[in-house]
Amino acid sequence: MSKKKVLIVTQEMQPYTALSEISEIARKLPQYVQEKGMEIRVLMPRFGTINERRHRLHEVVRLSGMNIIVDDDDYPLIIKVASLPGARMQVYFLDNDEFFKRKSVFEDSEGKPFEDNQDRMVFFCKGVLETVKKFGWPPDIVHCHGWMTSLIPFYLKKAYKQEPLFQDAQVVYSMYNQTLENTFSSAFLEKASINNLELEDLSAFQEGDNIRLLQGAAAFSDAIIKGSESYSEETDKLLAGLDIPMLDYQGTEDYLPKYLEFYHSLLEQEVEES
Repeated sequence: MSKKKVLIVTQEMQPYTALSEISEIARKLPQYVQEKGMEIRVLMPRFGTINERRHRLHEVVRLSGMNIIVDDDDYPLIIKVASLPGARMQVYFLDNDEFFKRKSVFEDSEGKPFEDNQDRMVFFCKGVLETVKKFGWPPDIVHCHGWMTSLIPFYLKKAYKQEPLFQDAQVVYSMYNQTLENTFSSAFLEKASINNLELEDLSAFQEGDNIRLLQGAAAFSDAIIKGSESYSEETDKLLAGLDIPMLDYQGTEDYLPKYLEFYHSLLEQEVEES
């Protein structure tokens, strides 16, 4: 029997970036799951804070060379790779000078969020799926970590729903209590549109004049993992209204077996339904 394939998409990961609890989970989970017999690929942004020499990143020429469209402009996508220290595993980095060369992650030196964070997010999410297509690697589970990955469930269920590579993918979204959606403009919906989809297809990401990334991601996910211990009242209400498999917050210790068990339950459920 072939190994089940798990694609981990994360906005941060130790030792490359460490902004929140995401970085530790994204570091430990793929190694643990791989050691338990699954096949793993990890994709993340190559932020300018990542020291390429220290972490031994190098370009994967066969994967680079694509252009990703954001707001009618083409941006070259460069793919780099590094071996994860202490694990027999590689991490793939999505890079572009326009979006990721700056020496900070989401905010400038004064703590002000970058105005193009929404463009950077769209570039990253589109780039992830095009890179996986180039891999020719059909994931059984796509596990997204962080607000920057929030468009991936939507793209998989809408724009790529006819793509054979993703036909059997179960989309898991780990929901954390931090997001920069309050800095996003209404232009986000138009920027995020893809493959001739209409703006109304993205309506789950909007509430009045506000952008709701977690709400949109949840609407197109097959399962949710609570990655934070507490949330805003708005997010608690969102979670309470969902009717999909959900794993409660597991704390900071012994959560890895619970995550793996959750993966297996989703895969078993898929077999029963097929």
